[in-house]
Amino acid sequence: MKKKLLAILSAACVLCLSAVLLAGCSGGDSAQKSEGGDAAGSDAFTLTVGFDQSYPPYGFVGDDGNFTGIDLDMAKEVCERNGWELKLEPIDWEAKDALLDSGGINCIWNGFTMEGREDGYLFSEPYMLNEQVVVVKADSDIKSLDDLADKTLITQVDSAALDVLSDEENEDMVALKGSLKELQTIGDYNNAFMQLESGMVDAVACDLSIAAYQMAAKPDAYVQLDPLSTEHYAVGFKKGETELADKVTETLKAMYEDGTIKELCDKYAEYGVSYDNWVLK
Repeated sequence: MKKKLLAILSAACVLCLSAVLLAGCSGGDSAQKSEGGDAAGSDAFTLTVGFDQSYPPYGFVGDDGNFTGIDLDMAKEVCERNGWELKLEPIDWEAKDALLDSGGINCIWNGFTMEGREDGYLFSEPYMLNEQVVVVKADSDIKSLDDLADKTLITQVDSAALDVLSDEENEDMVALKGSLKELQTIGDYNNAFMQLESGMVDAVACDLSIAAYQMAAKPDAYVQLDPLSTEHYAVGFKKGETELADKVTETLKAMYEDGTIKELCDKYAEYGVSYDNWVLK
């Protein structure tokens, strides 16, 4: 009788332990879903924005030591309107793809050119017109792109400007690149312009917004040559994040309709941002 009773008690203990373990596993899964959210549909969702912290006026460190920039302000407003948490993640620009693939960030929002990158990312609808331009010192003898022959041109590593200059299907760019003394790359544009100012390089190839920012800061120091190309900025996501990309696009359109976008463009006008270049309506 005792043996039978002990067997019954043992079976009951096993069942109880199994129930506890199952409940624990179930609860852990729910917690993960709550913390990460289910993409764009959850109030618990966190939008982790990867950005280059040396890319004014789109993302940079302000005078107060905090991250600022028009793209970061837009991301903050989008999150507030959708009940999302915002996490700003300054990144090494060369590591952006690995971070996006691993989930370290879930979007790239930082003056991110979409043309030529469509195969690697899912994009929001484009929101800002952009150009790739060349900037030289105001007292330089370089007056046109043809004058870059035998000169040293610098641009950011893995940048849209580098992509344009490396386009082997564009005969003009092949000729321009071939005429240069040297095409250098560097980690960020702030240091590129420091090298231009010091005379270590002859010209900087960069986004129109970067050129406008640098020329606004030092109006007598630099001049801009004719554009290399025309393109657009968009928010980049991992392939498959269609719901999230659509929600961001929808919210940006609403921000345009109610005047918020104009306010933000006006806020950063002194940094070279123009409301006339906004294209998402």
